[in-house]
Amino acid sequence: MLAEHIPHVETTLHYRNPFELLIAVILSAQCTDKQVNKTTAGLFAKYKTPYDFAALSHEKLASEIKGCGLYRNKSLHIIKTCRILAERYGGRVPGNFNDLQALPGVGRKTANVVLNIAFGQPTFPVDTHIYRVARRLGLSNGNTPRRVEKDLTDLIPAAERGHWHHRLIHFGRSCCTARNPRCAECVVAQYCLKRKKQLMDKEN
Repeated sequence: MLAEHIPHVETTLHYRNPFELLIAVILSAQCTDKQVNKTTAGLFAKYKTPYDFAALSHEKLASEIKGCGLYRNKSLHIIKTCRILAERYGGRVPGNFNDLQALPGVGRKTANVVLNIAFGQPTFPVDTHIYRVARRLGLSNGNTPRRVEKDLTDLIPAAERGHWHHRLIHFGRSCCTARNPRCAECVVAQYCLKRKKQLMDKEN
């Protein structure tokens, strides 16, 4: 039912290549995609390669990304990551998980996002929206993002993981929100464990 309601969704981050996607995802931590896109529109017009970013001072880049949360730490991480990309990978973004996760500012979720979107690999990144929705709908009872990721990769065929990653994020943002979810409009409310618990509590 959810697939019929949300047939096809893509990332809302704006990027033109794997490198820009990597920077955008690093910036997206505790920041909306809308704000990231606003920031990167000017950023990518000025700095186009890891070499460009690697030459920046921490203060200069921090001032460029100030609209994003945690901008001081992100500035340090981006510059360090770009220096590694320039020195170790010839300015290219590596296409494997271990190399990506070893980069400063790149955690498991960020590495999986880049592999999924930029390289077409069947990873399943789990952010706060997917973690919440998967548990509410009974797709996983995992109590960590990594456990939820395992449950979803076991459940969803490799060819469909990219679609379902974006679909669940969209659903979590538009309907199944953390606060005040729009349960009356939800097309899969009958499967929601949170909703069932609320109804049972009312009856008791």
